[in-house]
Amino acid sequence: MKILIDFFPILLFFGAFKFYDIYVGTAVLMAATVLQMALIYGIDRKLTAMHKITLALILVFGTLTLVLHDERFIKWKPTVLYGAIAIALALAVWVYKKNFLKALLGSQLSLPEPVWMRLNGLWVGYSAFMAIINGYVAAYFSTEAWVDFKIWGYVFPVVFLVGQGFYISRYLTEEKSEPTP
Repeated sequence: MKILIDFFPILLFFGAFKFYDIYVGTAVLMAATVLQMALIYGIDRKLTAMHKITLALILVFGTLTLVLHDERFIKWKPTVLYGAIAIALALAVWVYKKNFLKALLGSQLSLPEPVWMRLNGLWVGYSAFMAIINGYVAAYFSTEAWVDFKIWGYVFPVVFLVGQGFYISRYLTEEKSEPTP
């Protein structure tokens, strides 16, 4: 169910774009994202920083797209989001000496410090790559091609997360449980 909540705004956006246009798709994306965040809040009783940032960017860039009737704003939203993630993770580690990935996931994963640092570097690289590739597609391809890229471009995060899972799996330790009599 959680995966359905995660993907329904983009699927509704895609459907609205295909049946209508980018402006109807943008309005549907904005409404679906507000509903998505309400559902997440209802389930978890909180929104993460990433949820709040994503919601804010969709509402700001979506509003600019609709008010100015300029599709470039919604097309550049992912570039801004991924660029901000790359910059924030890089600055946090290299300037402030804090690893946000470890702060977010350290209670769930026990990994050696060098692995956390490599993961942070991988996330910086991945986010920068996604910002660049979305920016390129948004700038040099049609809106139709960009929307198709948004849908089929989900292969990038899937491959990245699966690869990351394989990478960290060798460092995870199994907690030994007491044998039951």
